[in-house]
Amino acid sequence: MPRQKESGTPPPAGAPLQSAAFRHGLADFLDALRVEAGVSKNTGLAYSHDLGVFLQRLEAAGQSDWPEIAPMDVVDHLAALRSIGQAESSVARALAAIRMMLRHQVAEGVLKRDPCALISAPVLARYLPTTLNIDQVDALLKVASKDTWIDARDRALVEVLYASGARVSEAITLCIDGLEPKLGVLRLTGKGNKTRIVPIGRGAQEALDVWLTQWRPSVAKGPAAPVTREVFLSRTGRPMDRTAAWRRLKALALRAGIRSNISPHTLRHSFASHLVTGGADLRSVQEMLGHASIKTTEVYTHLDSDQVRTVHRMYHPRG
Repeated sequence: MPRQKESGTPPPAGAPLQSAAFRHGLADFLDALRVEAGVSKNTGLAYSHDLGVFLQRLEAAGQSDWPEIAPMDVVDHLAALRSIGQAESSVARALAAIRMMLRHQVAEGVLKRDPCALISAPVLARYLPTTLNIDQVDALLKVASKDTWIDARDRALVEVLYASGARVSEAITLCIDGLEPKLGVLRLTGKGNKTRIVPIGRGAQEALDVWLTQWRPSVAKGPAAPVTREVFLSRTGRPMDRTAAWRRLKALALRAGIRSNISPHTLRHSFASHLVTGGADLRSVQEMLGHASIKTTEVYTHLDSDQVRTVHRMYHPRG
């Protein structure tokens, strides 16, 4: 079937696919992704969205089956995403999702060849993550000093994020039985349901102890509170969510006079950056962050050029 000219604007996201072949093939791929790759719910939703938009675009062009997909369909889709202002990282993510889905169709015998085989991935600029300096972290912790349950919880949350390098999703799903006070460690469950043990310092242990012993019990007994084992709770006694964690951190930053655009992930980046700057080896930092590849961790070696120059001057024979 001849390809129709693209409009450049994708169909509304979330609209159901009309093609039974596309619908069943996408569902089969997402099931395989969940069962075989063990991706998280959020990752699965991201793949479903990106691939749904691609397949809806094909349907709008009159296509309804996998063998009709040509390399130019993929190229046109990427160009359309760019035309509506999608960041290059989002375009790269869309291509990665499409590539995986089409390879799956080849493996299942639905396609004889992969339409993406000759399409190169975009070369992305490498952006260094935003970090706080040590004084800013201290200021963030000092403002959460009022004798209230909210400040006690927020201080414990900030301490955990900075002391362990936890992702916000790992922090808000941290359960009481994931704490080992005598050993000074946390048991975090990260991407792909992988568990890792991360040490925390005395400051985090003390903040957790104040929150868990003095304040959490009364918050957990609210009239609408369910029985829950999560460490961090909301006003209603329910587990804290990602949005609330982000909002509370922004509020603390404003109180501390920190004007940069920070998020819970900023504390994760700061944790890693401060470890590397202090002399920690990358393998250890990789383990604590839960990175699958050390290449992801290597970005933190580029964050402090002054430190690198200082080390060179101190230790190189001609420094």
